[in-house]
Amino acid sequence: MRHSRPSVVPSAPPVAPTGAGGGLLPARDLAAAWFLVVLIAVPAWVLTIGQARDMGVEPGTMGMALPLFLLLWVTMMAAMMLPSMAPVAITWVRGIGRQSSGWVRTARTVAFIAGYLLVWTAFGLLAYVALALTGSLVDDHPTAGRWIGAIAYLLAGLYQLGPLKYVCLRHCRDPLSHLVRYSGFRGPVRDLRVGLHHGAYCVGCCAGLMVVLVPLGVMNVAAMAGLAVVIFLEKLSPRGVLLGRFVGVAFLVLAVLAPFQDWLLPGLRDSMPAMDDGM
Repeated sequence: MRHSRPSVVPSAPPVAPTGAGGGLLPARDLAAAWFLVVLIAVPAWVLTIGQARDMGVEPGTMGMALPLFLLLWVTMMAAMMLPSMAPVAITWVRGIGRQSSGWVRTARTVAFIAGYLLVWTAFGLLAYVALALTGSLVDDHPTAGRWIGAIAYLLAGLYQLGPLKYVCLRHCRDPLSHLVRYSGFRGPVRDLRVGLHHGAYCVGCCAGLMVVLVPLGVMNVAAMAGLAVVIFLEKLSPRGVLLGRFVGVAFLVLAVLAPFQDWLLPGLRDSMPAMDDGM
């Protein structure tokens, strides 16, 4: 009688579909992993909220130098993204734990997380340039803020409905095949490369959502919380793809309304004249 043998990818960390929920890890390990997620995400949210309360919501970069902006940006991304990428991270780190121990395991885990955050730091550089340009334009031409907001919502909506969004979203929703493919990575920087690779998909998945921080304000805590919920549901909910398309259509509607509704532009409002004066 012939018995089938399960396929094994040499040196690959064991992976499981993210949709399996508790199937990623044994219950005790899963609880410990999620506790670690909360331990990182909660302080990140506390720091973000505290900084936002001090700074308020203003156009552009709010006068922040690039190093401070990047520090706050990475903190924001840790707060917003960690819950939604936790299943992937837990799966990979579980594999690291089975192959390594002690300081080697710690170093490999740090390399994976560092790779992920490096991608978001690079995206933060682009965000800083975009915010600086839009802030300067709004300062020179206050009424332009309404059209900048409309364009931002339009670009976000088109991206949400475009093909690149869903290539990246498929990876983030079901990274099993991709994690197995990472087994081809070799060398001491393997985990850094995996973090960079997954981070790039994550940026591709969420880039459209980040664009709306231009009109909503980069330190708008309510907007950040709302986007974090959308990102979490897009990646982990059974109807995440449908939600992404719904959000895209909603952004297109907001693009039409933005030139006439100041409440859609809190991140550009301080430099704009009142509607009665400017329209």
